[in-house]
Amino acid sequence: MFEFFWDYIVVFLIVLTILVFVHELGHYVLARRNGVRIEVFSIGFGPEIYGWNDSAGTRWKISAVPLGGYVKMFGELGAAGGAEDQRPMTPEEQAVSFHHKRLGQRAAIVAAGPIANFLFAFVVLAGLFSIVGLPLPLAVVGEVQPESAASEAGLRPGDRILSINGQTIVWFSDLRRIVRENPAVRVDILIRRDGVDLSLQATPTGHKFVDDQGMEVEYGLLGVMPDPEQVEYERQNPFKATWMAVERSLGLATQIFSSVSQMITGSRSTEDLGGVIRIAQFSGQMCQDPVNCIFFLAALSVNLGLINLFPIPVLDGGYLAFYAFEAILRRPLDPRAQEYGFRFGIVLVFLLMIFATWNDLVYLKVFEFIKQLFT
Repeated sequence: MFEFFWDYIVVFLIVLTILVFVHELGHYVLARRNGVRIEVFSIGFGPEIYGWNDSAGTRWKISAVPLGGYVKMFGELGAAGGAEDQRPMTPEEQAVSFHHKRLGQRAAIVAAGPIANFLFAFVVLAGLFSIVGLPLPLAVVGEVQPESAASEAGLRPGDRILSINGQTIVWFSDLRRIVRENPAVRVDILIRRDGVDLSLQATPTGHKFVDDQGMEVEYGLLGVMPDPEQVEYERQNPFKATWMAVERSLGLATQIFSSVSQMITGSRSTEDLGGVIRIAQFSGQMCQDPVNCIFFLAALSVNLGLINLFPIPVLDGGYLAFYAFEAILRRPLDPRAQEYGFRFGIVLVFLLMIFATWNDLVYLKVFEFIKQLFT
């Protein structure tokens, strides 16, 4: 139980705390640069466990429920009838009030949280790619698809591909490239199995597809998957590492957005929607290795930034949607409409959390385990 608590619960809370701190720090930094007074910077919710006041009057604190965090800005609730509306503000208070800042300033402060998550991912990935290296799978067979060219040739999981037609193979990408170039053509494969070099012959299956120019192209397919445990890191120069970090982050964001869109349209099962329990499981698994843990942290940061931009009230994207209406109408949205919007957002987020948690319990077969206890 102690190992489970430490490997999964504690690790998950550490990962979540880092991402929440980065997100809220984005709001904090831009708010301060725009002259907004920050009243509270909290990691977690509920009663305060430990805290202190800085020279600017901000209360920094760690709260009892470590499942999020928030930055409370002076005048933030003014548009929705907060306590600051109970009396007129003095000119000095208006100067440091969030509600009295220009529309562009308010929008920038709200967007700074997700942007901080994206920048954090860029920096982390660029650092890893330049210091540790880009993880590249070696040309080692991890899985052989049944009734494939590889299966017919006698390839097995664990085989190390040394060369194809005399061309030296190091990375799985080399294997994929050469196989694709030889559809329905017999190739000579030199492998190493249990310390012994063996020669095999395989004929990659030809598959046809239409490329971007509308031309029909044929490529070869061997039917093998790489071994995820057989990976080496190739260090990149800082410029290439930065570009690859941006590329990977944008690719991940596109993949997340595409998956959510497919769930909404019904073309993808909602069973893939995971919640806190599954994130905790992945955190425990990925953080067994420090490098994988940092990669996971960067990926989760992109995920958090993107989700917060969804136009759901109570999320940053919901506030930005309200500001978009304000820009179009040239006046703030009616406080009652905002209030109903926030109520809808809270209910929607709560229902999504319940649904995601249910998916997690089904995915982890918790109900089957409980059933076995009573049968």
